[in-house]
Amino acid sequence: MNLLHTNVYSEYSLLSSTNRIKELVSKAKETGFTALALTDKGNMFAAVPFYKACLETGIKPVIGLEIPIKDNEHSGSLRLLAKNTTGYKSLLKISTLLQTEDNLRAGLAPDDLRSRINDCLIIIPYDSPMHQLIKAGEVEAAKEWCVRWITRSKKEDWYIDLAGNADRESHHWEAVSQFASRYNLKLCGSNPVRFTSKENYEAYAAVRAIREGKTIHLQDEGHAERSFYLKSKEELKQSFSPVPAALSGLGEIVEQCNITIDLDRRYLPAYPFTKSEPAKEVLKKACLEGANKRFNHTITDEVRRRLEKELAVIDQMGFNDYFLIVADFMQHARKRNMMTGPGRGSAAGSLTAYVLYITDVNPLKYDLLFERFLNPERISLPDIDIDFPDHRRDEVIQYVQEKYGPDHVAQIATFGTLAARAAIRDTGKALSCDSFLIEKVAKLIPSTPGITIKKAMEQERGLQQIRNDSEDANKLLSIAESIEGLMRHVSTHAAGVVISPVPLTELVALQKGQGPVRLTQATMGIVEDIGLVKFDFLGLRNLTLLERVLSIIEQESGRRVDIHSIPWDDVKTYELLANGDTTGVFQLESQGMRRVLRSLMPTEFEDIVAVNALYRPGPMDYIQVYINGKHKKAPINDIHEELTPILGKTYGVIVYQEQIMQIAVKMAGFSLARADLLRRAISKKNKADLEKSRGDFLKGAKEKGYNEDIANKVFQLIERFANYGFNRSHAVAYSMISYQLAYLKAHFPTAFYTALLSSVWNTPEKLTELLQETKKRKIDIMPPSISKSGLLFTLEDHGHTVRFGLLPVSHVGVQAAKHIIDTAREAPYKDLFDYCVRVNQRIVNRRATENLIKAGAMDEWGEDRATLLYNLDQAYSFAEKVLSFQDEMAGLFTLDIETPQYEHVDPLSLQEKLSFEQEALGVYVSGHPIEQVSDVLAKYQRVLIADMIQDQKGQERKRLRIAGMVSSLKKITTKKGDPMAFLEAADESGHCEVVVFPDVWKEYETMIREGELLFMEGAFDHTRDKPQFLLKRSVLIQSIVAASRKEKVLYLKLKDQSQLPDVKKLLIGDEGATKVITYLEKERQTIQMQPVYEVGPSEECMNHLMELLGREQVVLK
Repeated sequence: MNLLHTNVYSEYSLLSSTNRIKELVSKAKETGFTALALTDKGNMFAAVPFYKACLETGIKPVIGLEIPIKDNEHSGSLRLLAKNTTGYKSLLKISTLLQTEDNLRAGLAPDDLRSRINDCLIIIPYDSPMHQLIKAGEVEAAKEWCVRWITRSKKEDWYIDLAGNADRESHHWEAVSQFASRYNLKLCGSNPVRFTSKENYEAYAAVRAIREGKTIHLQDEGHAERSFYLKSKEELKQSFSPVPAALSGLGEIVEQCNITIDLDRRYLPAYPFTKSEPAKEVLKKACLEGANKRFNHTITDEVRRRLEKELAVIDQMGFNDYFLIVADFMQHARKRNMMTGPGRGSAAGSLTAYVLYITDVNPLKYDLLFERFLNPERISLPDIDIDFPDHRRDEVIQYVQEKYGPDHVAQIATFGTLAARAAIRDTGKALSCDSFLIEKVAKLIPSTPGITIKKAMEQERGLQQIRNDSEDANKLLSIAESIEGLMRHVSTHAAGVVISPVPLTELVALQKGQGPVRLTQATMGIVEDIGLVKFDFLGLRNLTLLERVLSIIEQESGRRVDIHSIPWDDVKTYELLANGDTTGVFQLESQGMRRVLRSLMPTEFEDIVAVNALYRPGPMDYIQVYINGKHKKAPINDIHEELTPILGKTYGVIVYQEQIMQIAVKMAGFSLARADLLRRAISKKNKADLEKSRGDFLKGAKEKGYNEDIANKVFQLIERFANYGFNRSHAVAYSMISYQLAYLKAHFPTAFYTALLSSVWNTPEKLTELLQETKKRKIDIMPPSISKSGLLFTLEDHGHTVRFGLLPVSHVGVQAAKHIIDTAREAPYKDLFDYCVRVNQRIVNRRATENLIKAGAMDEWGEDRATLLYNLDQAYSFAEKVLSFQDEMAGLFTLDIETPQYEHVDPLSLQEKLSFEQEALGVYVSGHPIEQVSDVLAKYQRVLIADMIQDQKGQERKRLRIAGMVSSLKKITTKKGDPMAFLEAADESGHCEVVVFPDVWKEYETMIREGELLFMEGAFDHTRDKPQFLLKRSVLIQSIVAASRKEKVLYLKLKDQSQLPDVKKLLIGDEGATKVITYLEKERQTIQMQPVYEVGPSEECMNHLMELLGREQVVLK
């Protein structure tokens, strides 16, 4: 007898099952089943993966869906199983309904299913209202419930489900059987399948606890859910042997469900024409028109031949509409003054794409190959990836949806999974593990992308040790490893959009996205499996940066820079690159890349292209070969003179995939299309394909007259570089962005830094480092201002000063910032009282106003920030009185309420001022406490924190000295009961986490406090989740300064004795240990002041002395 499980979740029923598709299907086959159903909760994400896995394994796929239902006071669920393709499409549509209509998420009513369920079997689950009513003895009510639901479709398609244990449920099973017999309904039996094997129960229990936000105690868990595994065919048969009708019902279901999903068809979208003209002709006309624009109405034979060849291939492969669609939305973007990328991937090798303004790379100029993009001998869908500014990408997607219709356009879904650390942390919480143990284990997982617990166990001795030493750690890791990689949440793919010629729900279910465009209930690979064509709309932050720089230049100078017409041989730009001055320059920012640029000293665009292609793990060793070749420090390895035109520009190194193709054409007589197949075959390293490729190449080379030895050497060279070779089209396109940004940085540095600061305004770490670099450039940085600031950073003083915007101020959101700016445009704020009256406090709350004061945004009134904070209560009371009076009088009388006077308080110290700036902005604007003593610390071989982090390889495990202000301190207790601490320390360049282990904490506990300035010695470690400094020794910076200043003397030059009393007043108010010597110029007399006049000296004291005597008359040395 054919049997199957009909109540099966996969991991796509998020955090409700641990069943992974392939394992589940394999287990079903192994345990005797010839068919298996899948009934995920409300979604169809797993349908195609499940279908494919079943076909590969040799069992029959039955695709279903569990849907929530509601009927008056009753709610529950139904399980639907598709009988055929029509039924499958019904499931796609019903799932789409559930996932896109908010009012239906709680459940479908009987009328919602009317006419929507076609060719589906329907199972009434064991926990349904009908079962509950029968259990309660309300048989008539159960019958009425069935009537309301079953009359919506064919009665013979309905089954009543039995579940549970025959011994415990015998009475109810008998009652249900009688009910079914009386009303001529069919029975089936099911066992919930939530995990694949018995031993997976603990992992399932953990996942369920994660979903519910609860904790579990495995030894106390009930027995019911322990049976929710994939029981074997014999176990299932045994379970329902008391009710043969339930087993025969399962057999009927297997026979009735016969679904086929077409995975061989392609659904190419059609461009909507206004005329009945073939797409081929429309494309040809568009290309000729574009070519005339691109080449100034001078179309050469070379351009014409290349275009004709490309168009023939495009037409042959059926992609005319595809190119027209892409060209259309690119034209829309340009009409909206949107900065688009010059190209991405192999599409930049297409002249058609260039003349349609899809790309900005002339493939003829840069020797790029169309066959690398579209190969008539390798049938695959075209793949043109487009870059847009990251803040405007959605505009283009919205346009596409409006043009082709919401039923034909969707973004592609992707899944967030339980990565190694997340699995450990979530499992730890579910098991109620000690929080220190959880963090200790999680932090032992390397931060390598894609790392698994298994790989981490192999790499980290500490992880192995803790697993061996602790039973709790072993249990934690075992369960975490079982759930690692499971789907956790749905999100939107960064780029993928599908356009379909038929309504999407004919092929795939949809669900709500983050915006108006819906998501496919299918990930990228599945979308392609079902034949949909994807378009990649990528948001690139660097295009946003480029757009902003150009906008700032135009606003400040009135000059419009055409970034597409800049010179590509600009000396100033190459000097900037040769200096490694590449912060903010796309692809060239890393410390390693800067070192390469300094060594290479690029002088032409090809150098940037080559570096972008070579600076990757595989070919990195050949960078030096390229550099030596450029600077003629080593001979070029030239195997054969005929390869010089191909490899000469790269000094004998095969840098690009296209070079491999060109060599195959030159030496073996291959067509470019066949050469592309050779390149792919070699890179895949399939032994049989490799030998065939070798034979074909050697045969072709022999026919072209090359001797076997040379041919073998060349093939070995190709073989060596096939994995390393980079797509030249992509390298050229992206190097264009690199060069454009470098050019703007070289020629318009203040506009560049203003835009760059705006791009990292909400990332304090990056902002700190960037502000430091900006100051080194002698660009003044001003704090935010409620009267002068925009939302983000702006230029002032004819382009010499950069001012903070209001958005970086903590608790000042977009709406609040816009309101403050708009109100200031009406008239400048006179003072704090005027501000509080005019600004709507429902939009700008008190916390935001406090932070604006702390950030310096109200310094323009000339009052100290301490005074403004002190008077805030008075200002709000005044505003309340004024607004109340205005409401009462309703404009009948002139307002005559006297504005209060400020109550002045002691000004903030520099350290308080800086601390407030850090609190409000996340960075220091007026300086940094460490900067005040940097001259003292210089002789102690201090390393800047930013330099330590950037030069990770060079600094790791070395004994280093850093200085920092403690911004936060977290004390914890180890499992052994020993206290230790984690602190955040920041200097003028950046910040890092400092780890203070128990032995070190014991020694320095009294010294380490929030706000304290510390000079620290220790080791740097970047192998953890974030870079850490491991403290060994520490000393208070004030101690170092005090010791240093005892050695210094303060020299004061006075005009005459009349200035001495004022000088003494200033000195006596600044106690310290620095001796003071005065020289009276008129009297020509030197006086060593008495010890009572010895000073710190403080910054305040020094400033007052300079005001009194003049800057050059006050010297500390």
